[in-house]
Amino acid sequence: MLTLYSYPTLFGVADNNGYGLKVFAFLKLAGVPFHHEHIFDASKAPRSQLPYIVDGDDVVGDSETILQFVTQRYALTIDAALTPLQRTQNLLTTRMLDDLYWVMSYSRWKDERYWHAFRDALLREHPTVTEEGLVKAKAFNEQRYYYQGIGRFDPDAAMARGLADLSAIAALIPADDGFVHGEAPTSIDAGIYGFIANIYYYDIDTPLKRFVVGHDNIVRHCRAIHAMVS
Repeated sequence: MLTLYSYPTLFGVADNNGYGLKVFAFLKLAGVPFHHEHIFDASKAPRSQLPYIVDGDDVVGDSETILQFVTQRYALTIDAALTPLQRTQNLLTTRMLDDLYWVMSYSRWKDERYWHAFRDALLREHPTVTEEGLVKAKAFNEQRYYYQGIGRFDPDAAMARGLADLSAIAALIPADDGFVHGEAPTSIDAGIYGFIANIYYYDIDTPLKRFVVGHDNIVRHCRAIHAMVS
């Protein structure tokens, strides 16, 4: 059976990282049986990044590469009806979610307004985690942010960038019913859920969460996918 390796749970979602939760949701929505292993140590992963999967002799990393690999191996039809324009829209949305990831991560590890609450949640939910280890991870992430660029923003400017990304998501999701491309969810809905659930169910009052909670269509979409994959 396929095994998904990804970060542990937090605040009731299956992975506290948007990319791992995206793959988890995709596998669930597409009906692919899998075993889920939660880990913190990514040293054995391709490029030392989570998530990754092991399927027989194949080890595949990167969330988008995983979705493509699984779709081909299991002849999945979850995106079969999409038009070329919709596939282009999905690519653009996926790249925008990459931008949102950095703001979400910044809000947890670097923004001193929320770091302590995030640290305490990890320590509470995962007793094997140490405060010393989290301080080291914080320093490592702050270095990543600096070289990526988001770390050179002040906190409010970083949040403004994330809020702009969320505004784009709000415009994509139907107001009353359904999913991005119709009545049934597709891979892009799994991708959006991976990130939005890690904001909506995140029990810390950040500007990102306030935006999500204030948009009924985003909340409806998140809760619908959450019910399907839980």
